[in-house]
Amino acid sequence: MKRILFTIFSFFIIILTVTAQPRLTSNKSFFNFGQVEWKHPVVADYIITNTGDKPLVMSNVTVSCDCTEVNWTKTPIAPGATGTISVTFDAKMLGRFEKSVGIYSNSEPSLVYLKFGGEVVQKLTDFSRTHPYEIGDIKIDRTKFDFPDAQRGESPSITFSVVNQSDRAYEPVLMHLPRYLTMEKTPNVLQKGEKGTIKLTLNTNELADFGLTQTSVYLARFAGDKVGEDNEIPVSAILLPVFNNLTNNELNNAPVIKLSEDTINFAPKLIKKNKASQDIIVTNTGKSPLIVGKLQVFNPALSVSLKKSTLQPGESAKMRVSIKKNSAHKSKQHMRILMITNDPSHSKVIIEVKE
Repeated sequence: MKRILFTIFSFFIIILTVTAQPRLTSNKSFFNFGQVEWKHPVVADYIITNTGDKPLVMSNVTVSCDCTEVNWTKTPIAPGATGTISVTFDAKMLGRFEKSVGIYSNSEPSLVYLKFGGEVVQKLTDFSRTHPYEIGDIKIDRTKFDFPDAQRGESPSITFSVVNQSDRAYEPVLMHLPRYLTMEKTPNVLQKGEKGTIKLTLNTNELADFGLTQTSVYLARFAGDKVGEDNEIPVSAILLPVFNNLTNNELNNAPVIKLSEDTINFAPKLIKKNKASQDIIVTNTGKSPLIVGKLQVFNPALSVSLKKSTLQPGESAKMRVSIKKNSAHKSKQHMRILMITNDPSHSKVIIEVKE
């Protein structure tokens, strides 16, 4: 009887050993670039998920031509977790192309091929992939401007691209710029079918305070053009305090913020309700008082309150987050909450909100 039980037990161990393995799954097997402008490198990003039950290790990634560079997640990917493969393609010749990416890993099979392709052209005529957003007859490549980690004295910039698909000349201009934003454009006037760029620069010295500053600018055809929801582009900037001059002793005795969760999913609660709330516990696990200097929301549909803004070492406080479902869709701003603290390692804390 013991021998039978031992045999059965050994059989299950063998089965578990055989079936327990990493499994490489990509979000796409073929990345279609569409039209690619000659001498303008483009990037294909593949999201790799380990759908197995042991850590996945990608040991090497190769490409089928020397006109590409590739970067990939080299650390083990835990079961259920994701990594990335980023392929930069710099075309040397005009015409259609199709290339392959070989992934060597400890999965089965040990070698998997992904592909990417498109057409290299002298001048783009199809902007559907590169400029997916439209403001009237103008196509743009982004609909939000975010300056996420600025410090006093810096001048970060964002450059975005516009395409004139109207029947007339177009003079792109960003209207209602606050004093902390400046604009440069190239060229000054876009003819039909022409592409140009607009550079938006943030002057951090003009920001009034730490934390989140939000506004809206308007992409117009010419100075004095009408403004409205159709051509509105939200802008957000986050100014952070600097802790570069702290001594080792001050760092060792600094406050440390810990949240019970950093993502809230209101979707289940909003199925039958228009309003919902959820609590997050904020704890100071450091050795000196934790100060929450700013507590702000990106979207007006959110509201947040914290019972105490100063927490002693070991102390916790309840933070309540509330949402109004109908108001959430009226704003183009992110569904996020921002905390600015005196924790040197986490001076900016972002809480993501889903609804």
